[in-house]
Amino acid sequence: MEYPIRINKYLRDKGLASRREADALVEAGLVFINKKRAENGSLVNETDKVSLKENPNDKKVFEYLAYYKPKGLPTQDAPGKPSVISEWREKKLYPVGRLDKESEGLIILTNDGRFAREILSQKEDFGKEYIVTVKEPLRYGLEQIFESGMETETFGKLLPVKSKIIGRNQISMVLNEGKRHQIRVMMNELNYTIASLKRVRIGNIELGSLKPGKTRSLKISFKTAKL
Repeated sequence: MEYPIRINKYLRDKGLASRREADALVEAGLVFINKKRAENGSLVNETDKVSLKENPNDKKVFEYLAYYKPKGLPTQDAPGKPSVISEWREKKLYPVGRLDKESEGLIILTNDGRFAREILSQKEDFGKEYIVTVKEPLRYGLEQIFESGMETETFGKLLPVKSKIIGRNQISMVLNEGKRHQIRVMMNELNYTIASLKRVRIGNIELGSLKPGKTRSLKISFKTAKL
């Protein structure tokens, strides 16, 4: 890593978020450099201390919500356009990670940057489970392709993905990395057409009976994480 480095590239190179996700974390006020809230474009020097946590001078109560992102609503969009971020900005809650506009399902909303860092990690404790429905019948051997670490033209070799065919046209997939449109790329390169894509679980947090656009409160407890 060459210093000085922009904060979004620093977080990306640490494997914590894509550049766009890092920009959103900074915009939400969840990233600090030497205990001062970072801004988009801030530079990090080699001796700086970067943390994803609340300002120690802020007496803020942490909130955690399970949210069902409906299909058709982007997680992040241009200023002035509806998105998950714009809808929750006034309540100072931030969506951790993202789902593309045509996908639906579970997103965690929080004002706790420590938890955001954990969710965005590649730890198995925070595997993301998706139910993918395709138009074509699923072929025998597909699970083995995913679980051995699929080789793709777009991303190169991916981490192993736990999967299970649960219907003629439906498969469950558990990802520990979150490359942009990863599942869509994987299925497209295998000549499948996705009809629907729903995230149903993050770690031990399940979508459950939530309806699109609705939330439920979560109880989260863990130690502060530093970068």
